[in-house]
Amino acid sequence: ERPDLTLTLANQLADATLSACHAQQRTAVVAVVDRGGNLIALQRDDNVGPHNTLAAQRKAFTALSTKTATGLLAERARNNLDELLLLGGGLPVAIDGQVVGALGVAGAGGASTDEGCAQSAIDKLIKTN
Repeated sequence: ERPDLTLTLANQLADATLSACHAQQRTAVVAVVDRGGNLIALQRDDNVGPHNTLAAQRKAFTALSTKTATGLLAERARNNLDELLLLGGGLPVAIDGQVVGALGVAGAGGASTDEGCAQSAIDKLIKTN
């Protein structure tokens, strides 16, 4: 049986991501996509700009599509391609070595903070083998 990113887990990841941001006195929006790239959970703090919602979804989709943290993609691109705009804040979610979905975070005050909130949630909720 293949592991999946359930709605329950997606909501737990979204909650944990925002909790990690709130612990740093930051607000954000978090998007969670499943292995097909479908949006299954979205939470946005009250004062986060609307452009961040789409950014979070795109970060999640990019992390899923590439199976790579978007911050790492941005670093690679900076070293090779001047014209691309890639932003950190998207992380793939793997269960038992399989990418089952991804988190995208925006609006927390910078790509590294966005990504840190997502990583905190993954570390808290996803058991690594």
